Amino acid sequence: MGVYLDNCFYVLIIVLVLVSKVRSQSLKNGYYSTSCPKAESIVRSTVESHFDSDPTISPGLLRLHFHDCFVQGCDGSVLIKGKSAEQASPANGGLRGMEVIDDAKARLELECPGVVSCADILALAARDAVDLSSGPSWRVPTGRKDGRISLASEASNLPSPLDSVAVQKQKFEAKGLDTHDLVTLLGAHTIGQTDCLFFRYRLYNFTVTGNSDPTISPSFLTQLKTLCPPNGDGSKRVALDIGSPSKFDTSFFKNLRDGNAILESDQRLWSDAETNDVVKKYASTIRGLFGFRFDNEFGKAMVKMSSIDVKTDVDGEVRKVCSKIN
Repeated sequence: MGVYLDNCFYVLIIVLVLVSKVRSQSLKNGYYSTSCPKAESIVRSTVESHFDSDPTISPGLLRLHFHDCFVQGCDGSVLIKGKSAEQASPANGGLRGMEVIDDAKARLELECPGVVSCADILALAARDAVDLSSGPSWRVPTGRKDGRISLASEASNLPSPLDSVAVQKQKFEAKGLDTHDLVTLLGAHTIGQTDCLFFRYRLYNFTVTGNSDPTISPSFLTQLKTLCPPNGDGSKRVALDIGSPSKFDTSFFKNLRDGNAILESDQRLWSDAETNDVVKKYASTIRGLFGFRFDNEFGKAMVKMSSIDVKTDVDGEVRKVCSKIN
């Protein structure tokens, strides 16, 4: 009996390794070069069209891709609508950019029906959004299939603005991402906004006694209190990087160094020895090679993230409409 169980265990390990290998091999650069040659250019022109009328769509698309990959893997499951789907989770509140993906999908269905997955459109759109915001560009391996499962309950473990560095590391490690990836990917906060509701406690009630978060620089604290008064509108939007809110650059990391981060989870990256070292590298003009290092490593981290638990033909599909399974 023991020998039989041992053999079963080894067979299981071999199966898991083979499945993992098949999934990793399912992604490749130029996946649609024959089946839909215009796929990437159609996604790009669609994103560009929306960006021209509303540049703030860029961080929305980036966040949408991030939230997709952290739940059920990068399979477009965050795009599915339904009362119990991922979009219904409080952790996914304020998601933006679905209309961009829908527009690109409609155009692609006319060009090459049933070929390009919504998950791939989302990965490509996130890359194009960064590029249009004066950030880096990178080659996006494609070949993802769309998932058939989307549950709000599974979105509860998404990274939160209240997470300690230890919890952030744990959540990223669970997805195969290391500490360097964590800091690099959070650099996406160099563009985008958040609600006063998510950080106002740092200004007026950080220790439940009316004190402010001591890690906020005094001058920045005054600025934030003006933007978010104690009894003001909690839904008022504030840029995550007030210095250059629409430009994808290293300003975010300099904000952490100077005590000018909006979210507590971001500012905590400066107080942890391991994450501090990465922040310093990107914040330094010389060590950061004038921003080139962050640009290069952000692209690599995005490729790594966008490969999380991708679906293959066996457990996925190519949706005709991104908001519902076929």
